[in-house]
Amino acid sequence: MMSKKRPRRSKWLTLGIPALVAIVALAVWFFFLTSVPPADPPPGRISARQAYELIERHSGDPSFIVLDVRTPEEYAQGHVSSKGVIPSNLNFYAEDFREQLAKLDRTKTYLVYCHTGNRSSQAVALMKELGFQRIYDIEGGTVAWQSAGLPLGK
Repeated sequence: MMSKKRPRRSKWLTLGIPALVAIVALAVWFFFLTSVPPADPPPGRISARQAYELIERHSGDPSFIVLDVRTPEEYAQGHVSSKGVIPSNLNFYAEDFREQLAKLDRTKTYLVYCHTGNRSSQAVALMKELGFQRIYDIEGGTVAWQSAGLPLGK
């Protein structure tokens, strides 16, 4: 009776299978690492570019509100825009501005801006006083927005 010799496994095959498994594991890890959306910055003052990215991430999210506190005339000249997001407009100089703010839903997230950041920072302080928790303020307002090359919608 003749014994059959088993074919010898190649060193490359022996080393290749673990290497292939490692490459596949790294590819899967890289895919999941790059597919996780970036986290929102902590509430507070943010750059125009950060605001743009925040608006992009929250497009279609009804709990995310962009709030323009400029005058209606300023708003009509152009407002922060991204993916069809149309900001709400509350006139900072209106006599009932505080009352209008008080009517807003405090559970939502707000991105507030004005022309240069002065009125929006005052509006944010008032919102905090009224109990709002998640508020972003575009540092430099529409001036910084345009300086960053971002579009104003009409």
